[in-house]
Amino acid sequence: MKKKSKLLFISWASSCSRSDTIARLLGGSSFMVYSPIWGSRYLTILFKYACQTARTLKILFSERPRTVFVMTPPVIACLPVWIYAKWAKAQYMIDAHTAAFVTPPWNKLLFLHGFFSRGAKVTTVTNSYLQSFVHRWRAKSLILSDVPVYLAGPAPRCERVEPHFRMTFVSSFTPDEPLGNFLLAAAKLPQFQFFITGNYKDADRNLVLSKSDNVHFTGYLSDAAYVELLRSSDAVISLTTEDHTMQRGAYEAVYLGRPVITSGFGILREAFPRGTVHVDNTPDAIVGGILRMQENLTQYVSEVEDLKNEKLERWKKLESEIGELLRADDVGGNDVVADRVIS
Repeated sequence: MKKKSKLLFISWASSCSRSDTIARLLGGSSFMVYSPIWGSRYLTILFKYACQTARTLKILFSERPRTVFVMTPPVIACLPVWIYAKWAKAQYMIDAHTAAFVTPPWNKLLFLHGFFSRGAKVTTVTNSYLQSFVHRWRAKSLILSDVPVYLAGPAPRCERVEPHFRMTFVSSFTPDEPLGNFLLAAAKLPQFQFFITGNYKDADRNLVLSKSDNVHFTGYLSDAAYVELLRSSDAVISLTTEDHTMQRGAYEAVYLGRPVITSGFGILREAFPRGTVHVDNTPDAIVGGILRMQENLTQYVSEVEDLKNEKLERWKKLESEIGELLRADDVGGNDVVADRVIS
């Protein structure tokens, strides 16, 4: 029988830096399981999930991990993990993103998520609001608002564009990003240069064509180029219109020592209390936030360094908590709710 590895992370997505980072920091391996050929249409989704279920089971029975981390949504990804855990007497953990709780169709399947969470060693979430769902299911929960970003070596320098004050808007062109309002704000600030990351082929073409001359779409960037772009920016902008949604671009910026402009929701004010300007998602509010960042940049750079160190200390505590779970002898039976909060 093949020797079991320590930990394996399964994500039904084409990419997920959060999953990759958690797996790496915990000494495990990360697998992206995704079949784009089927698309995400109702007529083909069953075929897509069937293929991904088969691929997940093949990976699990080949790797034989003692512990499996699985990302949701989709909650269906938990099914092959649950099957493997039952057969191999292994344990599994769920890393539940906001969409698993509040976005259709996943908010219609919370009963299913509750079933899998009760069988899991723990369900990690990004904030206390999402933790309340897990608490109602009488399942174990752990708040993991963000994970450290470590540089993997030197990266190429990005050419500096005049004038010198520049910002990067981190985008994946999802519906919750107020891209239109940001472009309106950028047009009012011709003295600044703005870079928008991500594959802009996924964006509304009319929005892309409406950009002002001081806005540059970068397209897809390698990890090294993306890191260097953030490092060479005076500040990073990461906005959302959806409450209870953690901003990965914002915490990546913090770990890279760059101050942040982000939306003013409670979860983001709590996660980024310093080194950050919080704004409403209107063009005027975004303009005001950018000007405030420029006027007080030295202060925000100093504050974000303190925030980064604080987050690294919190991660050490969280890593210890997860380590205790991994070392625990019992595999099943989460009868006692043990909520831990390390944000």
